Amino acid sequence: MKDRDDTAASPARIRDAWKRLGPCFGNLRPDQVDRLRCRTYRRDRRKEGAGDGTIRTELQYLRAGLRFNDKHTPAIVELAPKPPPKDVTITLAQHAELVKGALHNHMKLYIELAGATAGRPQAILQLKWAQIDFERQIIRLGDGTRRVKGRATVPIKDRLLAMLKEAKEGALSDFVIEWAGGQVKSIKKGFASAAANADMAHVTPYVLRHSAAVWMAEDGVPMSEIAQFLGHEDSQITERVYARYSPEYLRRAARALP
Repeated sequence: MKDRDDTAASPARIRDAWKRLGPCFGNLRPDQVDRLRCRTYRRDRRKEGAGDGTIRTELQYLRAGLRFNDKHTPAIVELAPKPPPKDVTITLAQHAELVKGALHNHMKLYIELAGATAGRPQAILQLKWAQIDFERQIIRLGDGTRRVKGRATVPIKDRLLAMLKEAKEGALSDFVIEWAGGQVKSIKKGFASAAANADMAHVTPYVLRHSAAVWMAEDGVPMSEIAQFLGHEDSQITERVYARYSPEYLRRAARALP
């Protein structure tokens, strides 16, 4: 897992996952990792209150680490069931209230960026000024050195452009989202505070990415364009989740009915 940790997109998340995985799998040989042990792990983690999505991610890290060291590993890693997608979204008006609810400028900028780019939380927190092209008015959520899931290149709208220019003038680090001159590695507490102030305690950072995709679909944006915004390699993935929000969804089929 150490080698895998050094080359992964989110090493901190892998280290955190290994804190859970280590006691169960750390002393086993690869050939001792089987379905029964994975099911036992799932059962124990559920008793601790972990959801299937979290457990699945942890086991995916275990599988990736084993395969990284040996592509033909005898280990059998059985994943937790994939949980159904959460359908929590907010409106554009609620997004504006969320910005107002943020207590600090870096949180306001984070919420604006999340809504305007549909970027993943980690992509926004890792965003550097070098990835923002003010002249061409585009943001490269990926750093260009490697392919990372969901890291697209997207345009900057005028209001966000003005905010970014103002933030750049006072920047003390290479990171767009900064606090006290350093990178912000987690916005959970700040975001939770903003959500509570806006009377939206149920909203999480990832909801902004999902909501941005819904806004585009509701406005009739083609699924292929939404897929590019989200960084999906296959627009079929986008269609499965967001096609139903389009105003034209199943209209042609409905016209054929009495």
